[in-house]
Amino acid sequence: MGKLSLAAEVWAFLRQNKKLWLLPMILVLLLLGALLVFAQSSALAPFIYTIF
Repeated sequence: MGKLSLAAEVWAFLRQNKKLWLLPMILVLLLLGALLVFAQSSALAPFIYTIF
């Protein structure tokens, strides 16, 4: 429930303040973070880290 309400609050903030252009940047940061977390325990980690 906590994560869902946080997402709802962020969405309401973005809509109310007309900051919807921030949404793609937030999504890219979340995807990059997830990629780094999941890549730590895989054999592809050395190849992914060379990208950065």
